[in-house]
Amino acid sequence: MTTPGAISPEDLESVITRGVSEIISREEFVRLLQSGKQLRLKMGFDPSRPDIHLGHVVGLRKLRQLQELGHQVILIVGDWTAQIGDPSGQSATRTMLSHAQVLENAQSYLRQFFKVVDQTRAQVIYQSEWFGKFDLAKVIELTGRFTVAQFLQRADFAQRFADQKPIAITELLYPLLQAYDSVEIKSDVEFGGTDQMFNLLVGRELQGMMGQTPQQCFMMPILVGTDGVMKMSKSLDNYVAVDEPPENMYGKLMSVSDEQIISYMEYLTDFPMAEITTLAGDFKKGLNPMETKKRLAWDVTRQFHDKEAANAAQAHFERVIQGRDLPEDIPQFNFRAYRAQGLLFGPPEVVEGEASLSPGNMLLQMLVASGLAKSNREAKTLLDQGGIELIKPDGGSTKLTVQSTVSDLNRGDVIRRGKRRFVRLTDS
Repeated sequence: MTTPGAISPEDLESVITRGVSEIISREEFVRLLQSGKQLRLKMGFDPSRPDIHLGHVVGLRKLRQLQELGHQVILIVGDWTAQIGDPSGQSATRTMLSHAQVLENAQSYLRQFFKVVDQTRAQVIYQSEWFGKFDLAKVIELTGRFTVAQFLQRADFAQRFADQKPIAITELLYPLLQAYDSVEIKSDVEFGGTDQMFNLLVGRELQGMMGQTPQQCFMMPILVGTDGVMKMSKSLDNYVAVDEPPENMYGKLMSVSDEQIISYMEYLTDFPMAEITTLAGDFKKGLNPMETKKRLAWDVTRQFHDKEAANAAQAHFERVIQGRDLPEDIPQFNFRAYRAQGLLFGPPEVVEGEASLSPGNMLLQMLVASGLAKSNREAKTLLDQGGIELIKPDGGSTKLTVQSTVSDLNRGDVIRRGKRRFVRLTDS
């Protein structure tokens, strides 16, 4: 491992400004970086879900950057706190998981985590190493160091208290347990999103109470999802997963709103900030962002796969999406067999009060049966919005509507939903 030493002004500026929302305290953190001490960098995660998306990668890249400067990552697997659940601004508790579920999720999470962070320069520690030995006296001692009034300053708790919504006592324990992790590993710096500020500050305060040097709190910005509006989240289906296949990853990144290109480049790539700043100015002057977005999509795809996969994903996008060509491996749907078996003539889902077995309803059911829509209602919405296209073998195409019927469809036709979802109709 590289030994921490004098940090250049350029590296220091990059560490404390690029992909950073706030550092508490910035002055103390800079002093530590310049001291030559190998810092213990704490990142905790609760494996309540087994997957990582690009929103998480913003912080992981910062850890990797500091690893390259010689510092040590300490990854805390929250196998105890995951069983409690932390709302973290969600205004609702998470489902409590069994320890076996937590451990299974943790293995999947770690595999993805080390796609970004250097495994050879990281230490993985499970909370159960210390919480497994906790007794009631230790819990009471820990809770006695803070008041309920202090914890109600957390925005989410305060809002739920004002709305007279329940707050479980176990939820109040969550920040305490996360804070105690910092004490156990003697954390110098803890990393998290801006929604974790309260918990990080509790750790800083608890360390001071217990005679340790308070940790620095390093908050990363929240990455906006592909919808251009909300925080990237799997539940909102606006995410790009670390485990996405190359074509999916590239395609999803190409769907990022033009307004988010600059933040994605800053948080997720190593493109020079001077170049990013120049591009931001050029976009305001009317520069078409398409080529820049392709560079972004290629670079991120290359990070999680390789150059060859990124090149293939870009070629696929240009051929299928931009060139309106069709992919070679289109899923097939035997719609005539479904029709012959009567599966298109079963009890239809009510759509806006209509339950008749009209040809239009049969088309809705076919879209659902083929996997292009989750329900008749969604199928109708897609048709109303022009989101379903019929492509004939000769290359001709037309938008399907609610007035279209299954009799308009023939073997060899391709049904396209949006840009990346296809089904080829067959009768065999």
